[in-house]
Amino acid sequence: MSGIYSNKLVENGFDVEAAFDGEEGLIKINEFRPDLILLDIILPKKDGFEVLKELKAKKEFDKIFVIALTNLSQKEEVQKGLSLGADDYIIKAHFTPTEVIAKMRKLLKI
Repeated sequence: MSGIYSNKLVENGFDVEAAFDGEEGLIKINEFRPDLILLDIILPKKDGFEVLKELKAKKEFDKIFVIALTNLSQKEEVQKGLSLGADDYIIKAHFTPTEVIAKMRKLLKI
């Protein structure tokens, strides 16, 4: 899925950095300072909830938008993601990459 989203985002003019586990994601966030993060919840090493918690605890990252993009769809999981600071919570199976990009553009006001 990462490759599909990366390709679609690049085709739509976005600069993309991908990480394949939560620890790598936090390193890349520190290095690249993205405007928006698509964050899966099910990740090795540190899950998306842990990444979101650490990200939102740092003042320098408070302007980064985060969209949880996952297949975890239980009400409790959605509420947890939003309460930890995700700007949106998208269930992968319910949205196409094009629809996700539309949500990204709306958040970024582009």
